[in-house]
Amino acid sequence: MVDVKGRWALITGASRGIGRGAALFLAERGCNLILQARTKENCEKTLNEAKALGVEAYAVGAELSDLTAVEKMLEEIDALGVRVDIILNNAGIQIAYRTDYLKTPVSDYEMSFKINTIAPMMICYHFLPKMKEYGFGRIVNTTSGIRREPEQAGYSASKAALDKVTMDLANVYNGTDVMINITDPGWCRTDLGGPHAPNDPASSLPGVVVGAFVDDKKSGRNFAAGYFHGMSLEDAVEYAEKNIPVYIGSLE
Repeated sequence: MVDVKGRWALITGASRGIGRGAALFLAERGCNLILQARTKENCEKTLNEAKALGVEAYAVGAELSDLTAVEKMLEEIDALGVRVDIILNNAGIQIAYRTDYLKTPVSDYEMSFKINTIAPMMICYHFLPKMKEYGFGRIVNTTSGIRREPEQAGYSASKAALDKVTMDLANVYNGTDVMINITDPGWCRTDLGGPHAPNDPASSLPGVVVGAFVDDKKSGRNFAAGYFHGMSLEDAVEYAEKNIPVYIGSLE
């Protein structure tokens, strides 16, 4: 299992909900943090809590639908002069539930793809060459289990696209110590999931962070939170390495 103490993790959507929980989970294990939200101020609570746990932490602000802002955020992170070893692309948006789904506006797709697909991949593309150079990296992109709901077409399509490009990258890096996987937090009571979701955000742990700790050089797996509910981190990592299949197949 990877020891994250002293490493640096970038977590998007870290001001609340699942992202905040994941950030503090890593901080409790000594991992330094770069926390993203729409504004730096939104991350202040998470930032202060992380620092109180004895780690270094920075906040960066970027509206992920503004791709120029994403580029500027990446430049700001580079200027920190730290080595980013772990990326949790947690931030996402579900714009609306369209009961009259045949009138789904184009803007649903445009906004969803910018935030849920393009911005996470910009982040991946930026850091992957450095991870390859260092010989270590962990990327976990957040997916969704939504299926057969045309009412949420923009959201589900953008997450399906993220799955596809993530798995394509995973095929390239499989067998190396730069590991790329996805996670499905489940339907949680967050701003995205809404107040009627069946699961508390805490139920997503340790599942949403397992991809930061696995150490078997296998990429292309879905570490869905439901697999790991109630497990310790150590048991979750062991379960992941032994039981979660690689969907991309072998490199041969």
